[in-house]
Amino acid sequence: MKSELIVLDSPKSPEAEMFKNLRTNIQFMNADSEKKVMLVTSTVPGEGKSYVSANLACAFAQINKKVILIDTDMRKGRQHSLFNVHPRPGLSNFLSGVVDQDFIGNKESIENFIQQTDIDNLYLISAGSVPPNPSELLVSNRMKSVITSLKQKFDIIIFDAPPSLIVADSLILARLVDFNILVVAQNYTKIEDIQKAKTAIENVGGKFAGIVLNKVHLAGKSYESSYYYGSQKINSRNAKNMRKRKKAPKKRS
Repeated sequence: MKSELIVLDSPKSPEAEMFKNLRTNIQFMNADSEKKVMLVTSTVPGEGKSYVSANLACAFAQINKKVILIDTDMRKGRQHSLFNVHPRPGLSNFLSGVVDQDFIGNKESIENFIQQTDIDNLYLISAGSVPPNPSELLVSNRMKSVITSLKQKFDIIIFDAPPSLIVADSLILARLVDFNILVVAQNYTKIEDIQKAKTAIENVGGKFAGIVLNKVHLAGKSYESSYYYGSQKINSRNAKNMRKRKKAPKKRS
């Protein structure tokens, strides 16, 4: 199966360049601050937020930033499969205190739930076992302690969060991170869903940093046109590109 880690497997591809440019934009945005904790979400499933999270993490690791990627999608986490690490113990196990019998170490320390990937400078906390109450775990004080602890050890912290219009998990985390990035898919995401997600993030006190436009067909286009990032506004042209196109009716003979 082809790897989704484009930044590593196809470093000179237009897609890889897109992630490097996104990385640069984030660095410029943080030029005068110490903002290091970001959350990547989408409006609905299928827009590619895990793909974007993983490749953005790789892009930062390539410039010698110590990066940790945290899979907070405890219902359908997939970062462990992208990086070929163990699915558990993970975040849900730390937050709940429920671990397997063969667990070794102090379950009260988040460090014992961090896995090193095959990529230099890149570490991962998988989603862990599927809990009955993910939202309740995320709103706990233990979740706040995770962020506080990791800030002291890592240069970049990336949360791969569930779709923001499906469950409340992303909105719970939105106000705990430094900024939020919304992944949308060309010809798939509805413009009204983008506006709803942005409003929801801001209503809970989260900082909305921008939009990543994913699943763009690059044939005949330069990679610069493959993402839209950093603007708080969504204009009509972007709206048309993001709407799913309807097939034209067939002409009657």
